Amino acid sequence: MGDEGGHMAHVEELVDVSLSEPTLVEGLPGLGLVGKIAADHLVETFDMAYVAGIHCGGIPNVAVYHGGSPEVLPPVRIYADEEEDLLVLQSDVPVSPSAAEEFATCVTGWLRSNEVFPIYLSGLAEEKEAPPAVYGIATGEAGSRLETAGISPPADGGLVSGPTGALVHAAGEESFDAVGLIVQSDRQFPDPEAARAVIEHGIEPLTGVDADTDALADHAEEIRRVREEMAKRVQEADDASSEAQPIRGFQ
Repeated sequence: MGDEGGHMAHVEELVDVSLSEPTLVEGLPGLGLVGKIAADHLVETFDMAYVAGIHCGGIPNVAVYHGGSPEVLPPVRIYADEEEDLLVLQSDVPVSPSAAEEFATCVTGWLRSNEVFPIYLSGLAEEKEAPPAVYGIATGEAGSRLETAGISPPADGGLVSGPTGALVHAAGEESFDAVGLIVQSDRQFPDPEAARAVIEHGIEPLTGVDADTDALADHAEEIRRVREEMAKRVQEADDASSEAQPIRGFQ
């Protein structure tokens, strides 16, 4: 991967990683914290290595530290697993929706320069099936990937808002291959059930990885409790966080 470097908005690569046609799973906090929970689970399951810090617009200037380590980390980071050819964007903070365009341009430039195929994740606030339904949308030539993976588009029209929506929009504007996975999610609370569904019925068939998701079911209540404070921060943001929303009445 090649570092864009510089003091302007950029992705700072810390180690050299050998990947062939890698896929990136985006885990920004949004509705139901679906992306956040799924991304955290993948990083933990595969014991992924921290390889890059994201220094793009819209990210709060905060210092992150993890228990048991003195290391200070940027709040939005990229992790890698060379064996799985997998990258994960992990975020400990909501990205400001008002700066979403700047953030998306910065991240998309790095993805394109490194030939990374991104999977963007959004929660959809509608009554859930069992398991929650997972839908797919695509930019560039990525529609065929959804078809091969057996992932259907949403039955009704809609939009993806916030920073994740800006990432999907940037990919579409540049005809860059990307997939957006939309999963039925709880509007108010962290939703590990939806995160499990998007891994099993979206990420796994698209990437070929096999991520044991039993822990998301076994520890669902604990995950909800631990993540509830972040979910409240996302809900209380001044402007809309990432989510998929239906559009009715003019289609």
